[in-house]
Amino acid sequence: MSADSERRPRRRAARAAGPTGAAGTVVKTAVVPAAVEPVDVTDEAAGPARPKTPAPPVRGRRAPNRRLVGILTLVVGLLATAGLGGAVALAAIDRHDITATVDRQQRFVDTARQFVVNMFSYTQENVDESVERFVGSTSGPLRDMFSQNNNAETLKALYRDTNASSEAVINGAALEDIDETAGNASVLVAVRVTVTDLDGVNKPSQAFRLRVVVHEDDDDVMTAYDLKYPEGGN
Repeated sequence: MSADSERRPRRRAARAAGPTGAAGTVVKTAVVPAAVEPVDVTDEAAGPARPKTPAPPVRGRRAPNRRLVGILTLVVGLLATAGLGGAVALAAIDRHDITATVDRQQRFVDTARQFVVNMFSYTQENVDESVERFVGSTSGPLRDMFSQNNNAETLKALYRDTNASSEAVINGAALEDIDETAGNASVLVAVRVTVTDLDGVNKPSQAFRLRVVVHEDDDDVMTAYDLKYPEGGN
């Protein structure tokens, strides 16, 4: 190789570096300008700039409606109070009904007891009053019996003929049943009767068992309706 060829400068390539070929790809880089903060410019002629509208709050958990909660609480409280009041009222009504039923049953028993006492109790000084009180506490078949054939006067004469007094003591009385349709109740009465003569000597007491039918009329008045001796009794 000659010295001239060593000193000849090397020619530079005219094309850009990259792959060779007919369709070379040219990469272009776009330059994006940096974002510029908006600047409020006040136009002295137009007046001050309008204030910015505040951004809406970020939606999150919805606050409860206090008025609705208060109304619901009040309604629930009223319903609970009304329910409690209704229960108390029903209990009071039931208690009243039970008390009325017990009182009515006791009146049947008391009427039968008093009837038996009136029938067996008298003295020689009050025969007329005793018989009239006894007959006056009857109704139905018993009243008809004493109203016929002057039977009330016959009973008075019989008491006078004994020349004695009589006292009745109730040993017990029990309600057997009530016929609500007829308004009658059957009461079993156990009584002990002691007769005393004019000399004050008591005769041996006698025990009786009587079944008294007590009638209740539309005015709640109770009377002795019928009198029967129970089977096996005296």
